[in-house]
Amino acid sequence: MRLAFMGTPDFAVPALRALHQAGHDIVTVYSQPPRPAGRGKKLRPSPVQVAAEELGIPVRTPRSLRRDMAEQAYFRDLKLDAAVVAAYGLILPVEMLDAPTRGCLNIHASLLPRWRGAAPIQAAILAGDSESGVTIMQMDAGLDTGSMLLRDHVALTGHTTATTLHDDLAAMGGRLIVDVLSRPAFPGTPQPDTGVTYVQRLSREDGRIDWTRPATDIDRQVRALTPWPGTFTMLEGQVIKIGAVSPAPDMTRATAGTVVDDRLLVACGGGTTLRITRLQRPGRGMMDAADFLRGQAIIPNTRFGVETPGD
Repeated sequence: MRLAFMGTPDFAVPALRALHQAGHDIVTVYSQPPRPAGRGKKLRPSPVQVAAEELGIPVRTPRSLRRDMAEQAYFRDLKLDAAVVAAYGLILPVEMLDAPTRGCLNIHASLLPRWRGAAPIQAAILAGDSESGVTIMQMDAGLDTGSMLLRDHVALTGHTTATTLHDDLAAMGGRLIVDVLSRPAFPGTPQPDTGVTYVQRLSREDGRIDWTRPATDIDRQVRALTPWPGTFTMLEGQVIKIGAVSPAPDMTRATAGTVVDDRLLVACGGGTTLRITRLQRPGRGMMDAADFLRGQAIIPNTRFGVETPGD
């Protein structure tokens, strides 16, 4: 099948490779432009661009599509059977959605209509959902509102992290899109009107830990937002990044945010506790709590989350 592939981050790479391995004619790949990265702010191509170039597929990196009439005409002239979109990051105008013979298909990392929007993987963990999955969707002009062509699910547990779920769903998306494209037609099922939820783009501030929340909520926050955008708290005017925690059975009357032993057991809302197991001080790498404490002791009754003037 003659295809265009449109994607940017690591999540989209398994699907691109799966389509290539399945023998589809991927005539071009669209990805967002290279971004400055690292200390030298050198332009770095996206993971999808890197993968496409390794496969010998031409890559286009327009900054916008909605007002770029030349790019829309180029896309239309490709005479595509279909376009596959996976976390591309740019909105496709109707002229492009309608250009391929079988339209544009989206690999969405949720069980639609739950978690439409930009961060469905993180949202599912934050909400404590029992399952997540991938939906292959026929794109329309709405925000993740098109008909569902195929989907599969995976169970979420108290150990699921954004990283493990990302990798599971990325692999699942590659498998499902190859399955859909192997069929002679794309019969779709309209999304139900009930159960619709949306998630907005995440920001750094979403990672600030509120120690007055129950330990289970904070555990979900850390698992959902690590490594991006990351979770953090304040300690004596410094930003301390939190990489992993473990809810503990202990109960306490200590004020939320207070360290209650010498191994980083911390009081949370409702008298619950959790233990910080990985953390990072400014200018250092993420490390296990025991290694951290050898370099910077945090004694009992120290309190996390207390702001100082200027924070």
